[in-house]
Amino acid sequence: MGHKIVGVFAAAITPMKTDYSPDLKAIPGLLEFLNQRGCHGALLLGTTGEGPSFSFNEKVSIFKVAHEYKLLNPHFRLLAGTGTPSLTETINLTRKAFSLGFEGVVVLPPYYFRKVDDRGLFSWFSEVISKAVPQGGTLLGYHIPPITGISFSLDLIEKLKQAYPGKFAGIKDSSADDGFARALGERFGDALLVLNGNDRLFKLALDSHAAGCITALANLYSPALRQIWDEFQNQSVGDQIQKRVDSLRMVLDTYSPYPPILKAMLARQHNFPMWAVRPPLLPVSNEVSEKAFQEFSRVAGNI
Repeated sequence: MGHKIVGVFAAAITPMKTDYSPDLKAIPGLLEFLNQRGCHGALLLGTTGEGPSFSFNEKVSIFKVAHEYKLLNPHFRLLAGTGTPSLTETINLTRKAFSLGFEGVVVLPPYYFRKVDDRGLFSWFSEVISKAVPQGGTLLGYHIPPITGISFSLDLIEKLKQAYPGKFAGIKDSSADDGFARALGERFGDALLVLNGNDRLFKLALDSHAAGCITALANLYSPALRQIWDEFQNQSVGDQIQKRVDSLRMVLDTYSPYPPILKAMLARQHNFPMWAVRPPLLPVSNEVSEKAFQEFSRVAGNI
């Protein structure tokens, strides 16, 4: 728990105008909202942030605005989603994120070639780490096999950790696999930085030596996740708040992919603009938005 990247992180949505360009002026307000509601930091341009849908220059423009916010709020941690199928672009984007003061990057494996083995993945990540991650920088592998079709094996994680101690810190585990979450804890204990990516596994992951979470639901209900985190630090976390989070995540899962419904709920519940999503994603209708709001409200209570 001595690492700087611990706690509750939002897998932040990306504000977007109706012409599908990033709404750069809205980003500081979103980050402040997350900050005030208990998030220790945010991941920009991950899956929930529609990262793969943006160009290199668009991503850099988003990073620059977030950097300006961080200058005024240095305690708020920023992570950047920088993994792409292109090795060169991933290296350049990772360098840029660190140059703009991001504490860490979360890097997808090169997901186009799905039949590569651990040797190829080790070689790819070695290039990224050695050429783009500075001393003091943190790289987390992004383990989300339902999307990428590529898994981080425990052996690959250990090999990267041994080869690049300090720079390869661990993984964001979005596998939604409770067995894998336990296996990480059993194999590595506190030596590996693990940030859980599925709200329903948050307490289990913490019990298995995870250092926090990066989740979609944190856009809406970070106070509940922060309560789990705070109680865990005091060794007093109960099952009731985790059960509430489980139910909230189950509601969210019925409306996947997440960006459209999260943007609709942020507008409905917290008076943000109704931000667009970039195709192939489509916005939800007013009827769907109202139905989701009612379902969330029944579960959330006073969160």
